[in-house]
Formats: sequence, structure tokens, C-alpha cells
Amino acid sequence: MTARPYSPPPLGEFDRITRYFKPLAAGFPGARGLRDDAAVFGVPPDFELVVTADAMVAGVHFFPDDSPGDIAAKLLRTNLSDLAAMGAEPLAYTLTTALPRDVGEAWLSAFAAGLGEDQARFNIGLAGGDSVSTRGPITLSVTAFGLVPTGRALPRWGGAVGERLFVSGCIGDAALGLEIAYDRLTVDDAAARAHLLRRLRRPDPRTSLGPRLIGLASGALDVSDGLVADLGHLCEESGCAARLDAASVPLSDAARGVIDDDPAWLALALTGGDDYELLFSAPDMATPALTALAESLGVPITAVGWLEAGVPGTVCALDQRGEPLALTRRGWDHF
Repeated sequence: MTARPYSPPPLGEFDRITRYFKPLAAGFPGARGLRDDAAVFGVPPDFELVVTADAMVAGVHFFPDDSPGDIAAKLLRTNLSDLAAMGAEPLAYTLTTALPRDVGEAWLSAFAAGLGEDQARFNIGLAGGDSVSTRGPITLSVTAFGLVPTGRALPRWGGAVGERLFVSGCIGDAALGLEIAYDRLTVDDAAARAHLLRRLRRPDPRTSLGPRLIGLASGALDVSDGLVADLGHLCEESGCAARLDAASVPLSDAARGVIDDDPAWLALALTGGDDYELLFSAPDMATPALTALAESLGVPITAVGWLEAGVPGTVCALDQRGEPLALTRRGWDHF
């Protein structure tokens, strides 16, 4: 009889926490080494705590076969983008994982490594969380905490008629990347294809820009549901309408190549979502300071339209001839 090779039993809940998550909490004293039921930390004088939470579900927010490192990066970065939109500096986060029993240690190890890399990159620490099993798809949630000077958090509702609209970075990459992932878009240029997929899987939260917009921007939010949809949210909260100059919306070389080949993809770029760029309003007088800020941070800031009087939440997107674009959707809606 041939002896079966020995397979160690799977790690239990607390052993998983000790091996994979305690090291992530080591740099944040408030986590108390994950030895207690909750974290304990204070807020410095003259600062307020900004709190945000985002969840991701396999098959909805990421593909089940995406790499664990990419999943970890997107999970943390989407929350960091919310902090940036409020002008907050990252401080700490809690993590909840609901994992099927067949998710093994190799997945956990790569997932924790991805979190560790981004913790170092964005100067944030793990404060605690929860770990449970599920019979459903992988479900992950982060609650992130940031610090903002008292009374200075950037609101959605601060825009005013006549102010200009600005956006950071480039728009549309992630939406086009998703079409590639679903095999609904073919991009022959390998570098362009890789760029669009990377922007889908690993967005770039503007954590350096957000806090520097305090005193310059009047209203702000991050672009997660789509530029048109999120501009509508800013307008609704600010009691304004908006004109969006589609020809001015910044596109990467990769996205520009796709749209030049087939202009129909422009509508998706404007409404597809998952950009995690900052969209904000500001008075004209702030334009020189914003130009200097973009240069100093190496983050493009582009004027893309203006706020105007009208039905709150109404967005009119104009083509290069100044004619309204016929958009069949505004953006992503879970329901």
C-alpha cells in the first residue's frame, strides 16, 4: 500500500489572522497588535476624522480569477479615493473578509502581500477587522479613516453657478479595460491593452492631490460611477446644472487610440466608471494655483466644463461642435 503524502490541516480563523494580518497591523499602534476586540486611537488637535466604507464582491467588482494582489490593491485604493475626495490624509483602515472555504493560503498570502505594498505606498495601516467564511462569492469590505483639518473637509455641495469644473488624470481607461476583459473590445497594441487593464485593476487614488485642493476647490467627489453620473451627483447636491465639454475630457493615449478607431466608444468613456479620479468645481481665480499644483505634483488637472443655472443634477455633454451628445446612460447603478 502506498502511503498518502501528509497534508497539514487548513489554518483556522485565528491562525490566519496571526500569519497574514497581524504583520499588516504592526505599524499602527492603535491596532494593539490585533490582540483586542477593537482598535483605539485618537485624533490630533484641530483635525477631524473622515470615515468611508466600500465593499467588493467577486463577479461584480472584480473577476474571480483576478490576481489576489490586484484585488487587494483595488479594494484599498477605492477607499483611499473617497478619502482624497474629502481632502483627507490616510490614517488607518479595517478589513472584513468573507471567503469560501476553498480559498487557500496561497491566495491569502498574495492578498496580504498586495495590501502590505499599498500600505507602504499610501502611508496607511491596518487597524483591525473581521474574517468569516461564506458559501457565496468572495466578499471584501474596507472601512478607511483619514484626517482633515477641522471644518475643511471638501463637500459635494459646495459648487456654485459660474464655477469651472476640473478633473484629475484621465477618464475612461477602466471602462475600456473592462470591455477588453469581457472580450467585447479588441486592442491590438499590447502596451495600450496592458495600460487599460491595469487602470481597471489598479486605480490611482489621488491621495497627494485631494488634501491640496482644500482652499481651492468648492465642491468635490471621486469618479466611480462614471464622469457624467458623478457630475450629476455634484450638481444635484450643489443645486446646479452643468455643461460638460466632452472634447476637453482628458484621455490617455491608449483610450484615445480606441476612440479614434471608433468614436462610439467615447460615450462609454464618459459614463463607464471606475476611474477613481477627482472631479471638482472651483472659481476662475483658482485656475493659476491649480495649474501650479498640477505641475508640482505631476498630476494632470484639466478644465472640462462649468456649472450653470438649471434643474439641479442636469448634465449636458457637448461634442466638439458644441452640440449635445446623445448618451443612453449616465453611469453605473447597482440597482
